[in-house]
Amino acid sequence: MTFARHDPIDNLDTIAKIPSWITSTRGETIEDVAFLSGAALSYLHVVLGHHAVPQALLRDRLALRAAETCVALSGRPARAPELRDAVHLLRPGDLPGPAGENYLTWRRAVERSVSVKALARALPTLELSQIARWLNAGHGTPVTRAATVLEAVLMEAPRSDVPAFVLADAALAQALGWDHVVPLLAAGLKRADLRKRGEDLRSACHRALVSSSVEAVRLAADLARRATHLKAVAPKLRAKGAGAAVEMFLTRDAVAPAALPLPDRSARRLCGRLVELGALRELTGRDMFRLYGV
Repeated sequence: MTFARHDPIDNLDTIAKIPSWITSTRGETIEDVAFLSGAALSYLHVVLGHHAVPQALLRDRLALRAAETCVALSGRPARAPELRDAVHLLRPGDLPGPAGENYLTWRRAVERSVSVKALARALPTLELSQIARWLNAGHGTPVTRAATVLEAVLMEAPRSDVPAFVLADAALAQALGWDHVVPLLAAGLKRADLRKRGEDLRSACHRALVSSSVEAVRLAADLARRATHLKAVAPKLRAKGAGAAVEMFLTRDAVAPAALPLPDRSARRLCGRLVELGALRELTGRDMFRLYGV
């Protein structure tokens, strides 16, 4: 289903105030952690339905965080700035490298509505039948389904952390009625959790989803405020193509001026103007090869 465009939470200041009993309670049994993860996911579901939350931008930012975690799990730490550079500064014919490819996988996974074909585009090394089989491995509640998919992939392909996380998040999205993958599990699970099986893995997934849902809610609130400000200052922009540029910033974690639908000088001038207005941030701290984002 598509998130309903109504205001279940009245204002942006309220969005990030996830109930304290969800964040402060420590579940001891699997029943406890299942209850807490259900509450956290329910709250996140409501937040995702708020009209001010830029959903595509949120998914892209969460994809960056998931990629950062997966690269760290692989033993090749790369922080967000390095991942952004690996993808956004690619020239025609260049290869993104392992870390950049990891990030591209997550970006492709969140771009389109959940389907076997869309997931195959994100995971081109897998066969459609293999993706379908793994995606249908899970049964029961949403988190149980996601944990079962995660376990099924890791049992058959122990080194396939990224496909395992992507497909588990896809199974979770389908079970919750979400149109798109929302990266949650990778950010909350630890390397040791990936060696767990059965109830121990389900319990780890429940705990991971509590922490990652809380972070996703906070990020959604921050991006909603920033997106609202960007939309408010957009009428002040006079450059031809500024409207299309603003839409790009509202859907992407980072944008290089060269990617905007404007001449190079106009694009750089527009980015500078938006930074002056407090609507964008320059993400690299460099004088050249800059990237901008909400």
